[in-house]
Amino acid sequence: MAEASARRKPNEQPALLDTELEHLPAELRWREWMGRVEALVFAASEPVPREVLARVVGKNCNLELIIDDIRAELAGRPYELVSVAGGWQHRTRKVFGDAIHAAFGTAAGEGTKELPQAEALVLMCIADFQPITRGELSSFFGKEVSCDLIGMLCAQDLIASGPRSPQPGAPYTYVTTKTFLSQFGLDTLRQLPDFEALEDAGLLSKEKLLAGDIPAGLASGEGDGEDDVVGEQAP
Repeated sequence: MAEASARRKPNEQPALLDTELEHLPAELRWREWMGRVEALVFAASEPVPREVLARVVGKNCNLELIIDDIRAELAGRPYELVSVAGGWQHRTRKVFGDAIHAAFGTAAGEGTKELPQAEALVLMCIADFQPITRGELSSFFGKEVSCDLIGMLCAQDLIASGPRSPQPGAPYTYVTTKTFLSQFGLDTLRQLPDFEALEDAGLLSKEKLLAGDIPAGLASGEGDGEDDVVGEQAP
């Protein structure tokens, strides 16, 4: 019983951690805070939000300046500290992407893959108009968006089911996930690229869309029911 009571809850701040470090000179205190923040980011498998970083520094510590100083020290390193998906994460610099791909077969060490145009197109629309139902997506394209395609995006954790729509039958809506933000290097949805940026990246073609050339992958498995949900999860 004593052992069980001594266990901390996940993410609970250690009771004995001195965050203020008042016994240290100001410069050493700052360096210790920098080290703690970078250690947290380094140890985490996901972006670390600000509120978690704040647990290991003093209450009057300016985390933004801490982050700036860490990023400045990493200026000559092959990796950097980036703001993504509402937190901070170490990522390899893009200039080393080819070397990593040659060694491991994955781009920039992230294990991501380029989306087919049909999936990229639907994902862009979900990101822009979320929460949105499959029926609304189909109306947007003038062509049935398949349950299989939605399932592929769910399986990659790029989208998840959102709240039920107030429409008749209360179909599920779809929203993007933190994985979506992380994979595309976004901190928030406000940083979504516009259509021209996606076109420049080769993901979409405005001319083809205006000509009605919707990717065939949208319609595979036509006729699936609106309430057929693959990989259904709460966002």
